[in-house]
Amino acid sequence: MPLNRRRFVLLGGLFVGAASAIACKQSTSQATAQTSDTTVSETASMPNAASVDSPQDAISGDTSLSGTAVGPDGLFAPVRGDIRLAVISDLNSAYGATDYRPEVIKGIGLLPDWQPDLVICGGDMVAGQSLSLSEAEIEAMWAAFDEKILTPIRAAQLPFALTVGNHDASSYQDSGEFIYVLDRQETAQYWEGHQSDTDLQFVEASGFPFYYSFSQNDIFYLVWDASSANVPAEQVAWAEKALASPAAQAATMRVVLGHLPLYAVSQRRDRAGEYLNQADELRELLERHNVHTYISGHHHAYFPGRVGQVNMLHTGALGRGPKTLLATTKAAFQTLTILDVFLQAGRTEYTTYNMNTMEVVDPQSLPRQIVGPNGRELRQDVTAADLTPAEQAQPYVPSEA
Repeated sequence: MPLNRRRFVLLGGLFVGAASAIACKQSTSQATAQTSDTTVSETASMPNAASVDSPQDAISGDTSLSGTAVGPDGLFAPVRGDIRLAVISDLNSAYGATDYRPEVIKGIGLLPDWQPDLVICGGDMVAGQSLSLSEAEIEAMWAAFDEKILTPIRAAQLPFALTVGNHDASSYQDSGEFIYVLDRQETAQYWEGHQSDTDLQFVEASGFPFYYSFSQNDIFYLVWDASSANVPAEQVAWAEKALASPAAQAATMRVVLGHLPLYAVSQRRDRAGEYLNQADELRELLERHNVHTYISGHHHAYFPGRVGQVNMLHTGALGRGPKTLLATTKAAFQTLTILDVFLQAGRTEYTTYNMNTMEVVDPQSLPRQIVGPNGRELRQDVTAADLTPAEQAQPYVPSEA
């Protein structure tokens, strides 16, 4: 959802492109650094699913359901990997709302039928970030989330991981002080009482729900507070140490979660403040520690991207206000992504559903690349060598304000 512009510059944005010749040259070198071990494929067994070869070794875990097509009745059922993640994001409605769109309620109701090992939420679980909201109104939003989102997930005995979004607990500051103090206070209070409901195997939880780490099924997950354009310097230092730790490096795969993306991908999210500052430096940190995937929300548009050695899962909005990808004209739609990890093959498969039609999103219908204000991001099945001269020269074109 859009950030409250009355008090600060908007967050978000994910793509590496730039308007200047220098930035374009830089983004081309980033694309060139990408390897061809990531593919997006369509197969008879899993049509229209994005397939991503892992930069790491194959991971180990429970393979009892691996190879079985599992999904809700009447929908395409993807072949289940050894580990399955259900990824949702941006669930909220209008400021202060205590209701959720039908797509959200439908998606939450269908989660058990996909049999995921973990549900991941990319943020914006409630509709805060308005200074006009009272403490009682914010509490009411979290009560609605508890009733309509978390309770059904827990009833299905599904572990739940989250990263806070700007509408949950924006970390934007003015003169060193948080602007949305009440939002952060109520978010902390709600999750203090529900931390055990996540059913996560925490490695470090002193900063929960804002930043923390956990390990599930031989995957190490790190969550940082990307609810504004700046990940705090102390959290960056913490992330560097945590990702280098024995717990992280002993895991076969490492995944990082944050609400704002590193690079801009969607229209009206390509303004400063809508994507993380120092994106290249943060990506290089992830690369140093062989992070496989960065999962984000905020841009309200699904895109399976890759920059350098890091896969980027831009999770589309399940709730209000889906957006169109940069330099495209196709109508926006709500999405939910099932991410399967196949152990022996060492790859992941994305099956993303258009929650308006319940059809699987064809990856070939997505742009081969997105050039944004801070970089160039290739679709996961495309390498720099695949780009035509025209694509290599593609400039960043700002979207409408």
